[in-house]
This record gives sequence, C-alpha cells and structure tokens, in this order.
Amino acid sequence: MINKSQLVIDEVKKVIIGKDEIVQKIFMAILAQGHILLEDIPGVGKTTVALAFSKVMGLDFKRIQFTPDVVASDVIGFTVYDKEKEEFSYKEGAVMCNLLLGDEINRTSSRTQAALLEAMEEGNVTVDGVTYPIPKPFNVIATQNPVGSFGTQVLPQAQLDRFMVKLSIGYPDFKSQVDILRDRQEQQPLEKIVNVISKDELLEMQKEVYEIHISDAILEYITYLTEATRNHSLIVQGISPRGALAICKIAKAKAYISNRNYVIPEDVMDVFKDTSAHRIILEQRSRIADHTIETILQQIIEQVKSPDVQEVGF
Repeated sequence: MINKSQLVIDEVKKVIIGKDEIVQKIFMAILAQGHILLEDIPGVGKTTVALAFSKVMGLDFKRIQFTPDVVASDVIGFTVYDKEKEEFSYKEGAVMCNLLLGDEINRTSSRTQAALLEAMEEGNVTVDGVTYPIPKPFNVIATQNPVGSFGTQVLPQAQLDRFMVKLSIGYPDFKSQVDILRDRQEQQPLEKIVNVISKDELLEMQKEVYEIHISDAILEYITYLTEATRNHSLIVQGISPRGALAICKIAKAKAYISNRNYVIPEDVMDVFKDTSAHRIILEQRSRIADHTIETILQQIIEQVKSPDVQEVGF
C-alpha cells in the first residue's frame, strides 16, 4: 500500500494555515490509535482541525459540547424499554463514531469525564451490564480551555493519562493570519478540502504503523528517559508505563510519515515532550526554582544519551 500520509497532511493544511507541525502531530496520534488533548484559548481552530481530519479521511464525526449539565449517558448512551418488542434497547451515545470531538472537556463533571475512560482505553462502552463495541477506527480529540479559566476544573490524572498527546495550536503568525482572513472572504475553507483516504485505508495505515520496527536500543532509550522523570528531584509523579507505551507508538507514527520502517532516536525526541508533559506532576518548590515541566523535560532529553545509529537498525 502506498503511504498516503502526506496527502492527508497537505489537505488539512489548506484549512489549518501556518500550523504544519501541529497538523502533523495530530495525524501521528491518529495513526498511532491515540487520543489528542488540545489546550488553547477559544477561536484558534480546535474545532476546525477536527472537522478537517474527519472530512479528509471520510470518518463518521460527532461533536459533544461539554457543559455542567451534560451527563454520562449523553456520552456512552442509555437503554430504554421498548413496549412493542417488550425488551430494552440501546440508544447510542456520542462515542459511537470514528472521530469524536469533545469540546471544553474540563467544563463538565468528573463523572461525565470518567464515562469516556472505558471508551478511550478499551474501544467499547458498557451500559446496564452489556458491552457495545465502538466502530473502528476510533479517536477522540478533546479540547480544554486553559486551567484557571472561569468555569473550568482540572482533569483527573487518570483522565489525562488516556490522552496520547497534549498539544496547543496557539495564535497564527502575522502572514498566516492575513492568509486566514483572505481565504475566508469568499468561501469557507472546509468546503474546499476533499476526501483523500477512506476509513479502511486509515485502518490499514494504523496496522502498518503498528508493524514499524523499534529496536531494543530505542526501547532502552525510552526507558532511560521515563526513568529520568521518575527519579528527578523536582518531579512528584513521573511517566507511567502507559506513557512509555504512548511514546513508542507515536514514535513509530513519526517514522511512518517520514517514510521509514524503523524508529530512530530523533523520532523519540520529537514526540517526548508532547506525550509526557501532561502526565507529570511537579514538586511545589519547582515554582520557586522557576522550573517548568517543559524545561525539565528538555534537560532530560539533553542529559540522557541517545543510541548510536548502528544500534537502531534491524
């Protein structure tokens, strides 16, 4: 099968202007069968990027706007009694799709957030003791406003750990904003992009990513990096085994879109902070020392020796 990664990325870039790296990393997480958390101020294109990917890949798309009154059954579905059939029937929730956009996830209750856990981790939901599979492929793109914004609450660590990456789109640069304004004078850019792969092709691409070779030297390198977070004096909670697996998976996706069938240390370095920052809890004294999670992770990358090229072959 021909690698169509660049076709997908180029098509989405027609809508998300000036954010090539973010577009690439979101697609890498999708290829790695992971979920994406976008933390940003309103109006920078979080919803648009989800709509663009769903259209370009021909995915069944659903959106749920999280508010305090959204309940778990809105997410996973519920059962009702059918008088004619004299039995209970299942009414699908928003998760029954290929790409779910959960808007402002940190504005709803912890119970509703927790309803997503099984769906994100297991690919199915359980309602009244019966388990229902979610269609494949299945990815969640959740957005949240910056912590501390009015009406928000911090996501539980168990919820954060289910997201493969946490990204921020940010403001466009000057030229990109001019291009955005120009493009939207006559037509909505989402109407111009076209479907370039099918959901079956995406499933095949995800399988090919899974089969990318990752050597023992790279696995040891990832382990050294994660252990460095667990043993750091300013870190209370380091990267979990689930986090280490996430680094492996998305590093494979980075190799895949780079048209390689093996992972190199640079693939790991490129995704390390995006897959790790939201999983780490810092000591209180780190604020006094003026350290951030990002600066500490960068120091770890610089301090942990990466494998030689000869060690990563197959």
